[in-house]
Amino acid sequence: MYKLILKMAWKNSFLRPARTLLVIIMIAVSMSMMLGIQGLYDGMVVSMIDKNKRSESGDVSIYAKDYRIEKDIKYRVENADKIKEDIQKIDGVEAVVLRLRADGLLSTARKSSFASVIGIDLEEEEKFGAFSEFLKEGNINLQKRGAVIGIELAKTLKVRIGSKVIFSTQDSSGEINSIALRIRAIIQTTNISLDSSGIFIDINQLHKLLGTTSKEATQISVKSKNKKLYGTLKEKYSHLDVKSFLELQPMIKQMEDMMVIFNSITFSIVMSVVFIGIFGVMYVSVLDRIREFGIMIGIGMHYKYIRLQIFLEAIVVGLLGYLGGAFLGAILLMYLKDYGLDLSSFSDALEMWGYEAVIYGTIKLSYFTTTFLAIMSASLLSVLIPLRKIKKLNPIEVIKADK
Repeated sequence: MYKLILKMAWKNSFLRPARTLLVIIMIAVSMSMMLGIQGLYDGMVVSMIDKNKRSESGDVSIYAKDYRIEKDIKYRVENADKIKEDIQKIDGVEAVVLRLRADGLLSTARKSSFASVIGIDLEEEEKFGAFSEFLKEGNINLQKRGAVIGIELAKTLKVRIGSKVIFSTQDSSGEINSIALRIRAIIQTTNISLDSSGIFIDINQLHKLLGTTSKEATQISVKSKNKKLYGTLKEKYSHLDVKSFLELQPMIKQMEDMMVIFNSITFSIVMSVVFIGIFGVMYVSVLDRIREFGIMIGIGMHYKYIRLQIFLEAIVVGLLGYLGGAFLGAILLMYLKDYGLDLSSFSDALEMWGYEAVIYGTIKLSYFTTTFLAIMSASLLSVLIPLRKIKKLNPIEVIKADK
């Protein structure tokens, strides 16, 4: 019996082949577009998180108490080198870097701007976050007072490769000190604070300027996939300020929440289209066959078998639409993952918010599983009204009316 119902459902699904194919194509195209948008939304956030972690925060950062509030060099981590060695021994830790940072005034012959000079060890930064990948122009070389400047700060001061700048700040003893630097490279990290106010120099050079020692640092950044590391460091260094990535970058968390909202809205719109499409096909199909159903009920066929047949017809249409959408969506996502979407025309606005001009998509299995469940649900819900109409049929009146 069930085998017969399945055959009838398959054939009846294509009773009007052109109409059914149009709905399947509509579902497939809508779904593939939705998958592409989801991949791009997630790709934007993933890219921003990755570059922020590699350029500054890491997965966990450690500061001296009050440093992040006062931004004063006197609040620096003592014995930072020893802490770094201890953290490197913890399972799951991939890299640890020490950074020294001081806020001050960066000047050229014509202009000046607030800036943060960051002392780094290039070799360690390369292991930590592939620092050279941020290079936009020039060569990264911090020898002989060379400096690397953020792209927005370079635009503000109108400096180029080879330009001479003067950085002035207060050292550890409270005296005002200055250092002349030569711009060797311009970088773009899409980390808004670094691009707009950061200038990188050799950490040993900055120690001399600030009167600090190589054992001290203002920030210890840790890169690790160990999810328990934050709790471990928080407990071990309770006298310091231990922060996770999202604690340091609350804006990223807001971005993630916004993307979830955008994805939900897109998802709801597409599922509404799927629901309306299948509902239209099934409702018209039921009206076309109302006499057929009346006869089936009249000769004693139980309503549950007719209901099963209608559900199967809706599932066939929804499933074929899903398979087509999954195929097209997978191709679209693979293209976006490899080649990205070039939005160079809007690069200024995107970079101002920390996004790249070329946005690359991501692929997650959850895109396909969630969509499958949603389309199947929409397919089943779309036949409830047609089924209600069949249930209320008076077979004798239907047969007489259509004679």
